[in-house]
Amino acid sequence: MESLIALLVGVLFGTGVYCLMRRSIVKLVIGVILLSQGANLLVFTSGGLLAGRPALVPADGTVPPAPFGDPLPQAMVLTAIVIGFGLTAFLLALVTRAHEAVGADDINAFRNTDT
Repeated sequence: MESLIALLVGVLFGTGVYCLMRRSIVKLVIGVILLSQGANLLVFTSGGLLAGRPALVPADGTVPPAPFGDPLPQAMVLTAIVIGFGLTAFLLALVTRAHEAVGADDINAFRNTDT
């Protein structure tokens, strides 16, 4: 299962970098989203993909028997998803305003925006 996830992470990173190198601003935003999701999947996979029980501690405080999932990467990915959503919302607002100001989707059209 880890090899399939590693392949998916590679595809997400590759597609994200490809989109970042395009001249369209919309593709640039899509590339940032794909890179963010690839990084989230990489961190989530680093915690180990176990088909065991969740990492919940019983009320009496005893440690549950192994295997159980590592909660730290899961918490980090949850935080990264929220931050990525905020970044995506900001990028979309910025792209919308830039498109209104310039009237084009091409990055080269943004070179002469001061005049």
